[in-house]
Amino acid sequence: MTREDKDKVIGELSEYFTNYKFVYVTDTSAMSALDTNNMRRVFFKNNVKVRVAKNTLIIKALEKSNVDFKELKDTLKGTTALLFAEDAKVAAVAIKEFRKKGTKPVLKGAYIDSDVFIGDDKLDVLNSLKSREELIGEIITILQSPAKNVVSALQSGGGKLAGIVKTLSER
Repeated sequence: MTREDKDKVIGELSEYFTNYKFVYVTDTSAMSALDTNNMRRVFFKNNVKVRVAKNTLIIKALEKSNVDFKELKDTLKGTTALLFAEDAKVAAVAIKEFRKKGTKPVLKGAYIDSDVFIGDDKLDVLNSLKSREELIGEIITILQSPAKNVVSALQSGGGKLAGIVKTLSER
């Protein structure tokens, strides 16, 4: 790999690190070419970008991106595949989906909007995260609930009040 190729890879990765708030670091060692291609298809279907590079180039790209990835650098040992997603949960769901057929890829770590998760045991936690849209939907539901109760009480109370006024007028 020439110096220009390395600079190109570092530039591309640093751009990804800057633009994506959700980065997963996985171990894809001992995966066959067929499994790797199938894995890439699953990730592509879920809008997750997959990039494989040497750990030294990844570290240089991390430093160039000026984003504090904290202890995520410590996970860069062995074979590494980086997953970039626009949603915190999507990559974890894709990993779980692919792992129904095997044990790889193994999650080394994840950077989720300034929080770092280290270890494969965190995959279930990441899989249970709610997306931005889900959270907004829950907040709207919570905010609508009291308003619906007030409107309902006013409507039922208005009927009772009209009934009382009618009864009093008849007397």
